[in-house]
Amino acid sequence: MDIKEVPKPQKEYVNQLTWEDSGETKTAYRVADTRVSLDSVVYAWRRGESPEGIVDSFPALTLEQVYGALAFYLANQEEIDEYLRHGEIEFEKLRQQLNEQLRATKPLLYQKLMAHKQQKNKVAA
Repeated sequence: MDIKEVPKPQKEYVNQLTWEDSGETKTAYRVADTRVSLDSVVYAWRRGESPEGIVDSFPALTLEQVYGALAFYLANQEEIDEYLRHGEIEFEKLRQQLNEQLRATKPLLYQKLMAHKQQKNKVAA
């Protein structure tokens, strides 16, 4: 008896998008056939949300897609964690640039926002 292994086509749960921006190659990951980022699913899961809770938060996703996205993340965790860290660094740079721009162009508004932020932090503490 000759037994042959017949590979089944794999279903894709995550798409990687790449594009050029100002001479730099940018990358993003999306849950296949949706506009939901892999980032959103991973961050929700890291916060302790269950796959069912993630589906509740993102009605465009099915439970199968969430599990598929999480399986992709776990299979590529080092690469995706690096991608997420890079995104966090870029976000922080942009936040600082916008704060400086607001401080320079609208100092009164900047002062009001900072005062509100300090007040909010005092209440939270």
